[in-house]
This record gives sequence, structure tokens and C-alpha cells, in this order.
Amino acid sequence: MIKTFSLSVLIIVITILFSKTNIYSVEPEEFLQNPKQELKARNISKNVRCLVCQNQSIDESAAPLAKDLRILIRKKVKEGHTENEIYKFLTDRYGDFILLKPPLKRTTFMLWFLPFVFLAIGIFILSWHHKKSKKKLPHI
Repeated sequence: MIKTFSLSVLIIVITILFSKTNIYSVEPEEFLQNPKQELKARNISKNVRCLVCQNQSIDESAAPLAKDLRILIRKKVKEGHTENEIYKFLTDRYGDFILLKPPLKRTTFMLWFLPFVFLAIGIFILSWHHKKSKKKLPHI
């Protein structure tokens, strides 16, 4: 009975620790009173990169700069700016790097297609190495 209970507790703890949880760093005083405006601000901040963390959105980051950007976005939303206007303001100020999914254009072309180039080079090198190593093996 006790072993079963402790095993169940262990499984629950491991599940909680390794499950993907949505942890947000938006503080309660940042929330907008209007639910539609808050939803719009949250959607925008989920697509904006934290310039300190760089691997998180500002919605997930606890960095002071991320908080400042969240507040700025909420201010723009309250003023009635559209999503595109807010994204344009942010990219004009910080560049396309601030977006987690930068647009495909001439300046970001390499960012989008370089991974495919590296993949093709890797496949070529592997096949070349495989052919080369096959020739060296003695035939029995």
C-alpha cells in the first residue's frame, strides 16, 4: 500500500517536472482591464523576442527589458494601434531580430534558407564519405 502510494507520488512529481507548462512572467499590475485589449497585447508579446534572453518571448521572460516592452505594447494597444503598427514600431526600433518569426524579405533571406543549405551540404558530405569508405573496404 505504501509502496504504491509513494510510486504514484513519484510519477506525479516527475510528470509535473517534465511536462511542458506555460509559465508567463506577466505581472498582475500589467494586465489591461479590457479583456479584448489584453488578449491582443498577449498575442503580440508572444511573438516578440526578449532581447536579453533571446530564446524566449517577452511574455515568458522575467527580464526588466521584457517587462518594459510588455508595458509599451499594452500602452500602444490602449491607444488603439493595430498589431501591424505595433510590430512596425518595434522592428523600426530594434530590427527584425525582435520578432520570433521574422518576415521573409531580402535582408532575412539568409536567415530562412541557410539551414537548408547546411542540410544539403551535410547530406552531400555524408554520401561522399559513405562512397569513399565503401571503396576502401576489401571485398570478401
